[in-house]
Amino acid sequence: MAETVAPVTGARKTRKELDRAVIRFAGDSGDGMQLTGEQFTTESAWAGNDIATLPNFPAEIRAPAGTLFGVSSFQLQFGSQRVYTPGDRLDCLVAMNPAALKVHLTDLKPGGLLIANTASFDERNLTKAGYPANPLDDPTLGERYRLHKIDMTGLTHQAIQDLALNVKERDRTKNFFALGLVSWIYTRPLEPTLEWIQKRFAKNKVYAEANTRVLKAGHAFGETAEIFAEHYAVEAAEMAPGLYRAMVGNRALAWGLLAAAQRSKVPIVYGAYPITPASSILEELALHKRFRIRTIQAEDEIAAVTAAIGASFGGAIGVTGSSGPGIALKGEAIGLAVTAELPLVIFNIQRGGPSTGLPTKTEQGDLMQALYGRNSESPVVVLPRPPPETASTPPTRPCASRPSTCSLSWCSATATSPTAPSPGSFPIRPPCRPSTSSSALRRRAFSRTCAIPPPWPGRGRGRARRASSTASGASRSRT
Repeated sequence: MAETVAPVTGARKTRKELDRAVIRFAGDSGDGMQLTGEQFTTESAWAGNDIATLPNFPAEIRAPAGTLFGVSSFQLQFGSQRVYTPGDRLDCLVAMNPAALKVHLTDLKPGGLLIANTASFDERNLTKAGYPANPLDDPTLGERYRLHKIDMTGLTHQAIQDLALNVKERDRTKNFFALGLVSWIYTRPLEPTLEWIQKRFAKNKVYAEANTRVLKAGHAFGETAEIFAEHYAVEAAEMAPGLYRAMVGNRALAWGLLAAAQRSKVPIVYGAYPITPASSILEELALHKRFRIRTIQAEDEIAAVTAAIGASFGGAIGVTGSSGPGIALKGEAIGLAVTAELPLVIFNIQRGGPSTGLPTKTEQGDLMQALYGRNSESPVVVLPRPPPETASTPPTRPCASRPSTCSLSWCSATATSPTAPSPGSFPIRPPCRPSTSSSALRRRAFSRTCAIPPPWPGRGRGRARRASSTASGASRSRT
């Protein structure tokens, strides 16, 4: 990080250019750190930066608020050059309580920016975090880092004091104060977050107004308070013009199944039981049943895998997915698929450690189980995932304006398609913002690259005609 000028009251604020920055938001699960990080990621993407993120959830079930085990964090590295990892040492740490400070302080660079919510550093939270005294009063902390002590909770309450909200509801909005403040420090646009707030709380205008006010209050505080001598700017990365989408591993996996079903023209049946962190694959596939995908949320892991085996016996592509504990329960049915010689695709969204593992901290914990964790002699093919950097390279074939089947391929700059971006996607040079709702954009995104697939084979002629007419009507509504 660039050298900075010591904060001086009345000093003229300067703006410094950075090649990249690493930021981490940390607090309790109820503080909305994941939401804050996701929205800051969206703002950085709209600014044209290359990004990599690392969400970190507490692995313990219902860990008490304020304890070290209940800390939730979201880390982001964004830059004007290619970013391949979420970063190691932090340029900025936002600590919403003492536990977050204790867990993550060692990752902050010497001289890094440390922002603490002073309202949470009370005796009760200090005891839970194991601090004998308030660490913010330690002079060595201010000497080692650029410490800024801000009463985010009090300023949040002041911004929305005239709204009909109770204390708990007001406290839940303080993460937007932190987001607005950091957005000013790193010169991020607020428009994507403001649009998200209006959409997310469209049915509750009071919540929409409260979050909007608090976000703007945090931004205004950074601009008007005399504690920040300067703020920073990270220029847009040099990327090919086009439409970009923020992608996570499970969504990419689900879209790979969509592409496989459409290109093979064979329906896929995905049977699964909800389990962290594999549940989002089932949730994503359930949104796209018009693309030869059928999903089954079974009553348990055994029913999920046997449903996929039955689908394979019926001529479809049987797919199931789970995490370490679920893979253990599927073991006998996997042996059934081997001895019956029925094709079965299994996704193991791994957990760390033996037995039930850690629900949200993944590593190579299930490798031996995948290789040898079955009864008798029942060998299976085990394929590791490719490195993330190889998956980030888009296909070179541009998508046609109205293809006969969905290829879910990369739309090059020369493809003839509407210019409005789809949800989660970001236009690069020149930027533009969507002017319609996200649901409409989602429909438009699929209609411009994918035609509605034909009815499944084997249906009656009358039913096929009805299905075809319904599909064509849906296609028209998406145009």
